[in-house]
Amino acid sequence: MSQTEVKTRPPLVPLGTLLGRELRNDGVEKPGIKYGQAAMAKKGEDYFLIELNCERILENASMPFSVFAIFDGHNGISAAIYTKENLLNNILSAIPQGTSREEWLQALPQALVAGFVKTDIEFQQKGETSGTTVTFVVIDGLTVTVASVGDSRCILDAKGGVVVLTVDHRLEENVEERERVTASGGEVGRLNVFGGNEVGPLRCWPGGLCLSRSIGDTDVGEFIVPVPHVKQVKLPNVGGRLIIASDGIWDALSSDRAAQACRGLPAELSAKLVVKEALRSRGLKDDTTCLVVDILSYDHPVLPPVVRKKQSPITSFILGKKSQSATKKGANNLLAVGVVEELFEEGSAMLAERLNKDSCLDPNSGLARCAICQVDQPLIDYQSDNSEPILSSAAKPLEGPILCPICLKKKEAMEGKQSTRQTRTA
Repeated sequence: MSQTEVKTRPPLVPLGTLLGRELRNDGVEKPGIKYGQAAMAKKGEDYFLIELNCERILENASMPFSVFAIFDGHNGISAAIYTKENLLNNILSAIPQGTSREEWLQALPQALVAGFVKTDIEFQQKGETSGTTVTFVVIDGLTVTVASVGDSRCILDAKGGVVVLTVDHRLEENVEERERVTASGGEVGRLNVFGGNEVGPLRCWPGGLCLSRSIGDTDVGEFIVPVPHVKQVKLPNVGGRLIIASDGIWDALSSDRAAQACRGLPAELSAKLVVKEALRSRGLKDDTTCLVVDILSYDHPVLPPVVRKKQSPITSFILGKKSQSATKKGANNLLAVGVVEELFEEGSAMLAERLNKDSCLDPNSGLARCAICQVDQPLIDYQSDNSEPILSSAAKPLEGPILCPICLKKKEAMEGKQSTRQTRTA
């Protein structure tokens, strides 16, 4: 899926308008959630997270939300385990408490960026070299927010078709990411073997990673960034089904094929069928993990089945080859007709474009709060995003988010201005 698709998306719908619709329909305000999970291990580096009863603190009460996530580790399991255990808390720490539901949901995309980057910085400090993809899904009523780095994927099977909610950060397929990596000082190429022949997918050097975004990977260049693509959508009143899976699924099945393999069946059985279909198609060549999540309104306790004509094996093969472009077209159509309403989407790897530009300065205490790690320190220890030291609270208005020295160093390294990692050649 290409990030250039956002150029043709329809106008965004104000979040307050959509929340008002939910509140006027008691049966839709608190939809039910049913889920299933299945996996087959090859290397044992896939992990997942399911949290059904998280609480967000509102002005006068606490309200629940749910989290589902996939962590596909590589070069070891340390990054996947660390991210599973710490990412959620790092995200929540970046959201102000005591806000309204609308404010909470509006703050969530930026908090996801801050949480991903903070988790990456913390893991780097451990000095371990493993890495992980992350697909992180927050469900609040009928509002779904997805943040992702790497090539795990989340799709939405809603009334009318399939919408891909993530962007694959594979260098082989993502031209924009290749250009970003080379502009930041990385080299992109295939593996050279004896005789000068190039084999395999495009990789980033040093390190030889096929991905342009991940958490961890301390032994590769800083141009492999932890800044996630984030998409937030509002589901139709009947709800929808999410399929969240590692690349062991998506290397075998298209988005459409995965959805069709389990459509109309219970979530628990559906996850097993998706894994079974992937194994039948390609065999067990990688860790294969799948979460299926049904978001159901009380008025519609079962997702309505979509009747499709039976296809011959030849037709199925041809459609499978065309599935990627078909899914893109279907996603645009669903957004255009209002079946799925898009609230937010941003995929830039530049932190200056992703973080709140409002300065968190407290003139009474003389402290400032870092936009990434949320640590309060004296103003003299901080810099704004334009790299100018903050000398006093009476200084001229700052441009860009305030960053502590560690987070500012990380930002500059991701932009190719300096390095915080000990790199090695492949």
